[in-house]
Amino acid sequence: MSAVLKVLPEHEAAASVVVQPRAARVVNGGHGAEEAAAPAGPTEAMLGMLLDETPQGILVINAQGVVAYANLAMSVLFPMRSVRQNARLAEQAGMEDIAALVAGARGGQKRVMAEVRVAFKSGKSTLEERVYQAVAAPMPEVSGGVWVMVEDVTGHALTEQIRKDFVTNASHELRTPLSLIHGYIETLKSGMIKGGASLNRCLEVMEKHSKRMMRIIEDMLTISRLEGGDAQLRTEKFNVRGCVEDVLEHLTPLIEARQPVITLKFPEQGGILDADRFYWDQIFTNLIENSLKENPRTGLRIDISGQWTEDECVLMVADDGVGIPAEDVPFVFKRFFRCAKHHSQEIKGTGLGLSIVKRAVEAHGGTIELRSEPGVQTAFIMRVPV
Repeated sequence: MSAVLKVLPEHEAAASVVVQPRAARVVNGGHGAEEAAAPAGPTEAMLGMLLDETPQGILVINAQGVVAYANLAMSVLFPMRSVRQNARLAEQAGMEDIAALVAGARGGQKRVMAEVRVAFKSGKSTLEERVYQAVAAPMPEVSGGVWVMVEDVTGHALTEQIRKDFVTNASHELRTPLSLIHGYIETLKSGMIKGGASLNRCLEVMEKHSKRMMRIIEDMLTISRLEGGDAQLRTEKFNVRGCVEDVLEHLTPLIEARQPVITLKFPEQGGILDADRFYWDQIFTNLIENSLKENPRTGLRIDISGQWTEDECVLMVADDGVGIPAEDVPFVFKRFFRCAKHHSQEIKGTGLGLSIVKRAVEAHGGTIELRSEPGVQTAFIMRVPV
């Protein structure tokens, strides 16, 4: 930093730091006042321009804790809380943690690093948290002077948190069926079950939970392929109504148990889509199965429709069941998220179905929208280019 910042001797500016970029100003560190200075030379102006072009935020703090310099990136990184020059850093909103980092670097006379989290208001009442990696180090040329570099690492932090949540949730989802299977194996080994109905019941439970583990693993692999860009779509023209009918036939046992009223509304020829049939089988299976499992009552009405225009195909799966509370709507496509807690003990899905649906639709260049009015209609609307 000392190579790109001009430092005045103490007898000229009371241990102040002069910054030579945009306005070529002298900041008096002792009083926080601003004085006119001679125009910066070509080299100094160029260095100032380079500092303004860096994506990282750069601050120079003098011995009195006053901001002597802040580059343009600081305004971009903190749009709602722009750092003010010639003002004490510790007294500026949202800068308290960075001010503490500066104090640590100054007090210990060493380079320090910390993660800083700042909450911004992104709407009338919505708070958005940004995560920054901040580094501060003393400036040997200026007594008490400290430089700070700030980088926005929100994306990386979010990715890391998603990874941790995924591992935690996956471990939890797999632990339950594994524990049950292990328990039944121990029971069989003990010789307590000799045969007959008890043995059959034991084997049925083990089979049920082994299938559940297999589906969780298959769903996780599907999401991994879709998110990692490894999903190579094998597109072919297929009849969408025929695809839906095949899914309904596959779900026959569940449909017979729930006795829903299912209506299909498609063009006379069934509607043609040039896409990967494998993923659309999964999309419709997950959406229809989700409607049936989340609404255990008989007589549920499910409407499945498709409309085509010159530019897009609009597909919808809607039901008149219990619906999704407004507070849960933003999270339904997150992995392992479950709503409708009132019967969560009765119904066990993998918690990955809707996440797969969203990513599969997006892999086809489409979008998916959820509209839910509890007790009236819950509709998943997908728009795919044709």
